[in-house]
Amino acid sequence: MTTETPPVTPLTPVVFAILLSLAEGDKHGYQMMKDARAPEGGGMRMGPGTLYGSLDRMMRDGLVEETGVTDDERRRYYRLTGLGRKALAAELGRLEAAVAGARTLGLLPQGGRR
Repeated sequence: MTTETPPVTPLTPVVFAILLSLAEGDKHGYQMMKDARAPEGGGMRMGPGTLYGSLDRMMRDGLVEETGVTDDERRRYYRLTGLGRKALAAELGRLEAAVAGARTLGLLPQGGRR
């Protein structure tokens, strides 16, 4: 019998960007890299080595899995696992609390973007 334990936050920016991308649905690596470059995806550039090395570790840790579906022999699709969704939710909660604290301290405007 195994029990799922969500990973301890904070997540690395790369892991967070991958989980955030996959929260929309199954994706292949190139799409995840494009999502991560967008401001709402973290605004970061990651190369294939970083992406696939992270995906390998995330699969080993039970956060993501391959779907087994492909539309091209070179393209593999990935999806979040239940544990991956829990990890993403925990990280989003941590970040939300940090932003709320920053607003309380007057470091960010109340209820809006800068």
